[in-house]
Amino acid sequence: MLTRILLCGAALAVLMIVAISDQPAAAQEQEEKPYKISEDGTVDWYTFSGFRRYHADCHVCHGPDGLGSSFGPALVDSLKTMTYENFLEITTNGRKNVSTSSEKVMPSFGLNANVMCFVDDIYTYLKARSDDALPRGRPAKHADKPQEAKDRDTACMGG
Repeated sequence: MLTRILLCGAALAVLMIVAISDQPAAAQEQEEKPYKISEDGTVDWYTFSGFRRYHADCHVCHGPDGLGSSFGPALVDSLKTMTYENFLEITTNGRKNVSTSSEKVMPSFGLNANVMCFVDDIYTYLKARSDDALPRGRPAKHADKPQEAKDRDTACMGG
């Protein structure tokens, strides 16, 4: 009886692993590459917006193009392993790492509408930089701003 229960449990575990590994592959691929860059170098609106918003608020500590500075780490390196959820958590709530040799503080931006209304765009831009899909500097060409982005901006920032 115990052997049968263990075999059923093992079979169920294998089925769950297969279902989990098959299902999120497409979703994970979408999450890993939220940006769209055409062969001619045209970036989607959200990547371009992320570039603009990153350089309005984040580059002061994290350096131009996400390359880091003496104040903040290179986000192009951090996003190679950091999940979107972790990025959102740190951006929203901040982070403090203190050791005997250093004190690193990321302030909370949870109440800063200029960051939080565009946090997905900032992530999109940094992920494109992290994946080496986007070179340094302002994207030369970008798609037009879609109505969805206009509505989102109005809802978040006010009309």
